[in-house]
Amino acid sequence: MTTTDDRAAMPAAARSEAAAAPRRPRRSRRLRDLAPLGFTLPALGWFLLFTVGPLVSLFYYSLTDWRGLIAPRTYVGFRNFGRLFARQEFHQAVTNTLVQLVVTLPVVIAGAFMIAYYLSLRPRGHRFVRAVLFTPVLLSAPALAMVFVGVFAPSGLVNGLLQNLGLGSAAKPWLAQSSSASIAILVVIVWSSMSVSAAMLASRLNSVSAEIFEAAEIDGCGHWRRMWLIAWPVCREFVGVVTMLQFLWTLFSSAAVVLLLTRGGPGYSTVNLSYLVYDYSFNQSKVGYGQAVAVMLFVVGVAGLLGIRRLFRQNY
Repeated sequence: MTTTDDRAAMPAAARSEAAAAPRRPRRSRRLRDLAPLGFTLPALGWFLLFTVGPLVSLFYYSLTDWRGLIAPRTYVGFRNFGRLFARQEFHQAVTNTLVQLVVTLPVVIAGAFMIAYYLSLRPRGHRFVRAVLFTPVLLSAPALAMVFVGVFAPSGLVNGLLQNLGLGSAAKPWLAQSSSASIAILVVIVWSSMSVSAAMLASRLNSVSAEIFEAAEIDGCGHWRRMWLIAWPVCREFVGVVTMLQFLWTLFSSAAVVLLLTRGGPGYSTVNLSYLVYDYSFNQSKVGYGQAVAVMLFVVGVAGLLGIRRLFRQNY
């Protein structure tokens, strides 16, 4: 027989069971939602170990006096940065880096966009032109350097062409003089960068509806107006991506061009910040100085990316 106390206790038990019942499914749903995160742990560990770790060590080593991999490290604070601003080669490297960015970025992006627009018209032989555009990518850095050493040699292609045009007085050892060596570096950066940027921009233009250009042609727009007043605004955001990639390459990777062609010379006329990182760290055994320059490059790179992103942001 069920007593009154049992009957009074039964609803309480039922209520507790009813309250506890949803907890199991909710807990299992949470576990089920968190389960996919387990698959990201290897990638997250890789990112922390090989991206965040070196970045943190970069800032740490820039605050030390370190002469090499087997030499002891001494913490010196911001002394490396103060000493850098007093060095002549650092000021020359900053100037050369700014000149390379200011000259090559507009030339490469504008030239690449015009080539890309031409390819989007699909003229005869456009597939061959696209294949040729990837030639700089197929050449390794040493092979590319050897090509341009021959081009700018005293008896090379440039001087030979000048002599054939009757301008032999303008011939010079291009890589052995301060003024002409800087120009040669700029030419190599532009040549090796424009083709790849043009290929990327051409792939974006091919995705634009042909009806837009046909309508503009019916309205009387020539190729120049269609290129800059229609194609450019449509591809504005993608142009920003290509500009960011070119900015990063010029800022960080142009050291290979300088190293293989001039080694920063004559004097300090062609040294830039990315080459200075290599020179301080490996040639002069001043790793702390090299990492201090790398920190400055990192800050300039982040600021430049944010500025380019804002400049090329779509307005519609």
